[in-house]
Amino acid sequence: MTSHLSPYLGFRDDARQAMEFYQSVFGGELSLGTFGEMHASDDPAEVDKIMHGQLVTPNGFLLMGSDTPSGMERSSTSNISLSVSGDDAEDLRRFFAALSEGGTVIEPLTVAPWGDEFGMLTDRFGVTWLVNVTGAGAASSPEADVHA
Repeated sequence: MTSHLSPYLGFRDDARQAMEFYQSVFGGELSLGTFGEMHASDDPAEVDKIMHGQLVTPNGFLLMGSDTPSGMERSSTSNISLSVSGDDAEDLRRFFAALSEGGTVIEPLTVAPWGDEFGMLTDRFGVTWLVNVTGAGAASSPEADVHA
């Protein structure tokens, strides 16, 4: 039997918009189920909120998320960041650029002291992302030539 660890993001009222945004960044199949469809809330204001969203991407990423019901507390801060890494420099640079639209770049995507290309950002939904292009991708990047 196999086990998996998958990020599950919590939103207040914008899980649909966030999950659709992540689908536009990463591609893949998105499924969304509302509180109304699941008969999970008696509050008419929550009928169209997302009870469970799941994105499965061509890269094999699995990202899940939901809206937090109004009767539940939701922390506005987190010590969790999502990391996307690998050696497909083109994909990873595209992910970084797309995720940063409407968000805040904390560290631009540049060659890091360990030799990889690395960047950090908080997207428009408040999720922090770390993007790392392993050595081979960084060595061939235009930024590597500038920072070498």
